[in-house]
Amino acid sequence: MRLRRGRRSSRRGLAALVVLALGLGLTGCTEDGDPPAPDPTRAAPPVRLLFGVWGNDEEVSAYQAMVDTYNARSQDSQVELRSWNDREDLADALQAGGKVPDVFLTSRRDLKWLVDEGLTQPVDELLDERGTEFGDNYSRDALRAFSADTRLQCMPYGISPTVVFYNTELVDFERMRNRELPAPSDEDDTRWTFEEFVAAADFSTRPRKRTRGVHVEPTMAGLAPFVESGGGSVFDDETEPTSTSFSSDGSREALTRTLELLRNPQLTLTDQQLQRATPQTWFERGRLAMMTGDRSLVPVLRQVQGLEFDVMPIPSLGSYATVGDITGLCLSKAAASTAEGADFLVHATSTESVTRVVRAGYLVPANLEVAYSEDFVQPGRLPVHSSVFTDSIRALRVPPLLDSWDELEAAVRDDIRSLVTSAPELDLEAVTEQIDLDSQRVLDPDFEEPTESTSPSDDASPSDDSAEE
Repeated sequence: MRLRRGRRSSRRGLAALVVLALGLGLTGCTEDGDPPAPDPTRAAPPVRLLFGVWGNDEEVSAYQAMVDTYNARSQDSQVELRSWNDREDLADALQAGGKVPDVFLTSRRDLKWLVDEGLTQPVDELLDERGTEFGDNYSRDALRAFSADTRLQCMPYGISPTVVFYNTELVDFERMRNRELPAPSDEDDTRWTFEEFVAAADFSTRPRKRTRGVHVEPTMAGLAPFVESGGGSVFDDETEPTSTSFSSDGSREALTRTLELLRNPQLTLTDQQLQRATPQTWFERGRLAMMTGDRSLVPVLRQVQGLEFDVMPIPSLGSYATVGDITGLCLSKAAASTAEGADFLVHATSTESVTRVVRAGYLVPANLEVAYSEDFVQPGRLPVHSSVFTDSIRALRVPPLLDSWDELEAAVRDDIRSLVTSAPELDLEAVTEQIDLDSQRVLDPDFEEPTESTSPSDDASPSDDSAEE
């Protein structure tokens, strides 16, 4: 890979020769006692850059290998890697006033805060100057996700859509077809309807083997793809929401169909099971047939002896939709060197570098050339249908840019959980109205508390008897 640093070094070398020639020509005019002229041939020390990432040991090792390759090739800058356990740890460190790495990994959910605080600088012109191909290697949605104020603020790096993981021994589509149950048409069919999803949950629930059919996290992110797929929407506006939109007709209709499955105590994990172990643990034990998750689960599940699994997209309730996290690499506004930081950013997002990180198995790359390569698909390894991850990118619903994600999720957490866990009856109208009301307290700067006569029913409160039960 040819870096811009080499061209800049050549110009520096030419300038040094000119200065040296002038110095030799003027030597006779220098008076005794004048300080010696600086040696123009002495190279400046390399710029020191800090690269911030998060991940487990395997992911960090892959990043380190990519950094080592850069350092071995570069004369103008050297990069030091610093890692955090997860996205929350890195975000907390920055929000606490810690040093901003010169180049760093970030989640899109933190982009608005970073831009508002002036911690990043746009990268579009810097990367364009260095020959980065945006149109061919990156989807428009990925580029739009990291754009603000009509500029590309960070370079898209990873897209992690939510999909359905299933145990292929419990969910046997061929046997379902033989029994004339709703199921995908053949083993290579990676599209399915919600009715087929429900049939798979019922088929794989076997009381004698103490297996359950399905688990979906009772969170805003867990329910969002089903709401969107069924014709609803999570927010009342795509760009500047003032409320969630769970009480809209389309969202309620989608929730009615979805909750009929997720509230079925025979097909889903019980509260007692969830208290004893996580859904992932039940899945690893072969006791849970299906769960939603992202690519980061793949290397973990591969290590479970005897576990046979595959993936399918979120089932369609009318259209295909999913949600997920999008990550990007940002350049600090206070970088030790903007030019050298941009050079490293080009290296880190190159096909060669992304391929090295992808081989660890955790990342769904935003670089489409890598996403459709065997380095990502990894034929011969589980899951068999890794293409589901890349295919699901086209169905990804990108949420609005918010700087209050943590507050919003905390505000609606109990209400959304009550949609799935309250028993035996659910007042869907009251609970969805309460969700939207609680979200307005966070999202709407002009929000005014409703009077008692207009407030949602007490049935919507997560603290009522049914919710406690």
